[in-house]
Amino acid sequence: LPSALTAAALSCRRYVAGGRCKSAARLEGKVVVITGANTGIGKETARDLARRGKVIVACRDIAKAEAAASEIRAETGNQQVIVKKLDLADTKSIREFAEKFLAEEKELHVLINNAGVMLCPYSKTADGFEMHLGVNHLGHFLLTFLLLECLKQSAPARIVNVSSLAHHGGRIRFHDLHGEKSYNRGLAYCHSKLANVLFTRELARRLQGKSQRRVEFTANVLHPGSVHSELVRHSFVMTWLWKIFSFFLKTPQEGAQTSIYCAVAEELDSVTGQYFSDCQPAYVSPRGRDDETAKKLWSVSCELLGIQWD
Repeated sequence: LPSALTAAALSCRRYVAGGRCKSAARLEGKVVVITGANTGIGKETARDLARRGKVIVACRDIAKAEAAASEIRAETGNQQVIVKKLDLADTKSIREFAEKFLAEEKELHVLINNAGVMLCPYSKTADGFEMHLGVNHLGHFLLTFLLLECLKQSAPARIVNVSSLAHHGGRIRFHDLHGEKSYNRGLAYCHSKLANVLFTRELARRLQGKSQRRVEFTANVLHPGSVHSELVRHSFVMTWLWKIFSFFLKTPQEGAQTSIYCAVAEELDSVTGQYFSDCQPAYVSPRGRDDETAKKLWSVSCELLGIQWD
């Protein structure tokens, strides 16, 4: 009986772990930017990609980021793991990051919009955006806009957006985008993750429309799985549940697999506008497939950020 239980436990763990990125693609001479790579799946994504090429860790907390980067440098032997300051809750910081990056780097081949906040008590970013929408969507929207030309000139290039299965529970509430009329922190997270899916869809559509040849510039979005990470730190209940059910949650390394897959897998060279989970295409909610909402969200995002992105 004990051996049967062990076998059952192992097979359960294998199921929870989900898909693995099997690609051995190298990234020599290529540059990857990962937001929020000082902890959780971002750090594990950086660790894997540092074995393949140059990685720029873009984080708000420089001390934590430096600790993560030095650990990755020591483990991989790659000294090209560089930390740069980026606070997605402040458009001034995003613009400063982009300016410095473009001054120091000639190319950008992979942008992984990974950073995120979850279950925050009601608060606003430096620019007055509701925190989930501001960090998870608008911050990455602006960052992508500012780095887009560099990505285009470095083609083939990829944009990878980390969303969540939680997008199924989201809706874009244009009448109350910043949650001033009613606010629920769980739903606010879901709304922002739906925004990630819609942004990716519209971005891919626009990029494809501009290129008549084989797609060399792709944008895809993913669900990493339910991962045991610091993302639930704002909720005592979720932190407690995460501890109890940790056996049924992915480790950060397992959770990073789909991000890595979307960043390097050769079979995705000309795949764009898709949603992945466990290193394979996954089902998108009907709201996540609504092109009219995607277009409207795009123009509202540009308006809020004071940019023109045609």
